[in-house]
Amino acid sequence: MKAVGTATHRLLRDGARMPRVLYGTAWKKDKTASWVMRALDAGFAGIDTACQPKHYDEAGVGAGIAACVGVREAAVTSSDSLYLQTKFTPLSGQDPARIPYDAAAPLEQQVMQSFAVSQRNLGRKHIDALLLHSPLRDRAGQRVVWGAMETFVDSGRVGLIGISNCYDLAELQRLCREARIKPSIVQNRFYAETGYDKAIRAFCRENGMVYQSFWTLSANPNLLRDAAVLGLAAAYARTPAQILFRYLVQRDVVPLTGTTSALHLRESLDVLAFELDEPDAAAIDTLL
Repeated sequence: MKAVGTATHRLLRDGARMPRVLYGTAWKKDKTASWVMRALDAGFAGIDTACQPKHYDEAGVGAGIAACVGVREAAVTSSDSLYLQTKFTPLSGQDPARIPYDAAAPLEQQVMQSFAVSQRNLGRKHIDALLLHSPLRDRAGQRVVWGAMETFVDSGRVGLIGISNCYDLAELQRLCREARIKPSIVQNRFYAETGYDKAIRAFCRENGMVYQSFWTLSANPNLLRDAAVLGLAAAYARTPAQILFRYLVQRDVVPLTGTTSALHLRESLDVLAFELDEPDAAAIDTLL
């Protein structure tokens, strides 16, 4: 087994850098700012959020970042070193009572307004990545939304664009064919019901896109209890969760963790301090 200092970031096809593990901020409500601060203090260099008050307190994310900047001016919270990723959420994913843009506005304006809210919430003119939170049923409408997102890249306000909750390979392939600026990121729930997105992950690897996983632990209790994973946890003196995260990192996946445990924050980053021998990683391949 190897115990090495592995790279903390991935170098993407356009020269951008993305941390190999991200901190997710959904469902934290009024605790969002404090957990963002704890994540940054633990060493996280990448934060995922969304302009979706139904599930995210994006302003709380910004407050947590700002608080850390005030304490540690030269730390990971500088705009050059903190990777910050948010999302445009279509109307179907919003709480009707708390839509962060004009629901009656044309789609292009909804995207523009949502992004302006994200800029204010996060205190940033430039945001590293903007994802479409879920595909639109109307293909023409999705082309309008994607076109608006492309203009943010053109103007330098966004570095990368991508899509979340896209579980249909044909739909992803269509987006790649039709888009002027191709998606750089696919962020999906990682679970058995979709076959762990095996085909989508392969497509991402072949086309220089990053696959990000969420619900990586919560949706996979059986996987974490599998004899092979438990055996590797014992052999490497790590937790089953660390074995799974480390495996995913070695297979070019960027996992998200939304933990509210200080211990698990540290353990999530500790996966970058060791490496699975290839035969051991291959043993997990058979489970996915």
